[in-house]
Amino acid sequence: MIKFGRPAPALARRRRVGRQLHALLALSAVFASSMPAQAAPSRGGAEKLLLLDIMLMVTGLRCRTSSDNFWSDYGRFTTKHMGTLNGAHHDLHSDLSRRIGSRGAKKKLDQMTVSMANRYGRGHPWLDCGQLKMVTGNLSRIDSRETLIEAADQLSSNRAIERFALAER
Repeated sequence: MIKFGRPAPALARRRRVGRQLHALLALSAVFASSMPAQAAPSRGGAEKLLLLDIMLMVTGLRCRTSSDNFWSDYGRFTTKHMGTLNGAHHDLHSDLSRRIGSRGAKKKLDQMTVSMANRYGRGHPWLDCGQLKMVTGNLSRIDSRETLIEAADQLSSNRAIERFALAER
């Protein structure tokens, strides 16, 4: 198999993001105890959780044939957070049902999930399979719904962010 290299600036940028990711993941445990509890789930939080799940599923499928296959990590993530992810789906469906009826809610949720999946069909905009594997493994070990929502915010950004403090909470 022939492997073609990336241009030097892109490779350097990916390595820099990877180093930042490692450093900030280590720091995230410090902030874990300072997170206030959220009183009730918000629709925005439910949408973010749905996006996180779909993003990891789609990118996990893309990375299955690479050396950084994280499909089993994704399986552990969904097993660990099944209640939270199902609750988010239920919250979205309930909210949409109140506003547009049950049939309209099902259709809208289908449109949302397809749109989210299409967004990551070509991969994550700034994380490679190795970085996604690390993030997914970390997310499969956390307990906090709020941390999952924060992770979804950070991971759904279209560009790398300076501070990526997620997943060891």
